Amino acid sequence: MGGAVVDEGPTGIKAPDGGWGWAVLFGCFIITGFSYAFPKAVSVFFKELMHEFGIGYSDTAWISSILLAMLYGTGPLCSVCVNRFGCRPVMLVGGLFASLGMVAASFCRSIIQIYLTTGVITGLGLALNFQPSLIMLNRYFNKRRPMANGLAAAGSPVFLCALSPLGQLLQDHYGWRGGFLILGGLLLNCCVCAALMRPLVAPQAGGSGGGGGTESRGPQRPPQRLLDLSVFRDRGFLIYAVAASIMVLGLFVPPVFVVSYAKDMGVPDTKAAFLLTILGFIDIFARPTAGFITGLKKVRPYSVYLFSFAMFFNGFTDLTGSTASDYGGLVVFCIFFGISYGMVGALQFEVLMAIVGTQKFSSAIGLVLLLEAVAVLIGPPSGGKLLDATKVYKFVFILAGAEVLTSSLVLLLGNFCCIGKRKRPEVTKPEEVASEEKLHKPPVDVGVDSREVEHFLKAEPEKNGEAVHTPETSV
Repeated sequence: MGGAVVDEGPTGIKAPDGGWGWAVLFGCFIITGFSYAFPKAVSVFFKELMHEFGIGYSDTAWISSILLAMLYGTGPLCSVCVNRFGCRPVMLVGGLFASLGMVAASFCRSIIQIYLTTGVITGLGLALNFQPSLIMLNRYFNKRRPMANGLAAAGSPVFLCALSPLGQLLQDHYGWRGGFLILGGLLLNCCVCAALMRPLVAPQAGGSGGGGGTESRGPQRPPQRLLDLSVFRDRGFLIYAVAASIMVLGLFVPPVFVVSYAKDMGVPDTKAAFLLTILGFIDIFARPTAGFITGLKKVRPYSVYLFSFAMFFNGFTDLTGSTASDYGGLVVFCIFFGISYGMVGALQFEVLMAIVGTQKFSSAIGLVLLLEAVAVLIGPPSGGKLLDATKVYKFVFILAGAEVLTSSLVLLLGNFCCIGKRKRPEVTKPEEVASEEKLHKPPVDVGVDSREVEHFLKAEPEKNGEAVHTPETSV
């Protein structure tokens, strides 16, 4: 489960691990930034929305929750679209949807309309960009895949550092409606990133004619299914899916509520929004660092255990952060949460790629995101309900920490008990290989009398005009 899968892309083309892959990595960096930072950055507008529509914490938390639910829950739909139409067309349509949703939200007159525009339409657009970008990254990188995943995942904190203060600035100058409109324009950059997702094409065979391109690369693989459900037969995939689903129940709760927590302490709005900038700044360095460490030869086979430790670290940070009583305590919490959150973000899809391989990754990621969607949908709103009932942020952070800690134990124990003891394919020892080769080698120092050979061949009977081949005479 924790080992790295070395394989080729769905067309049989070996991953270049560079070249145009760096442009694909840049596009994936932008898409990841928008996809993960946007639901958190929108929380800057929650106070204004509460005053505008007369609603509570749980009602506004549904905006981020629906955004994340669409990002996760439409996974199988994205898988089918990618396997049918390819990554680039799907991402172009997704960029248009993401922009259209935010532009339409700026004209909304009720919170339900915000749910439909910002939540459903923009969430669907981000989903149609996020999943295909990861699939393209997986096709362009193999040996350098952990590093590429870490660098692409760094887009989330970079954009969080930028979008959170930008959102506060836009709200101060243009109100939440003007802010939504401008953010909608920024999301059109997803279409630019989609243009970078050039499909891999096999090099032409030498000379003219003779079937160049992919068809010249040996036997063809069977056509890819629109949605490969055979991944559910993989025990490692099932354990990963269960653990990840539990994890996302509490993973996104603290970043959604930390700004409101600071504002309720009497911290000025701009200073409160700066907490997400701190979290994102630490996250920027945590994700690439985790990717580089995971890519080391001695560490990569144990990436699943490193992922389990990252989840445990994140849950423990939530529990200790629940004791924060002033702005300084929240700053310390955001520093450690940024480290642990960055590790989780850098490793989650690398571990999934290592489990299922390139061939099934487009279907596997869609199915995992679907299973996580329900947890994402109820996570932040349940924290909002708990906050509305108790008016104490401490309980929200404790609940989130307990959920993430549980997920780390499920992954660790499941991998150790169910996967670690699974019988591995037997590896032939070098001594056995050498002895086997000796058995098949013809003796080179034994002299052979040509007269004996001629007599032996003449003595062989013929059947139907053809010589009978024996192990000694067959070549």
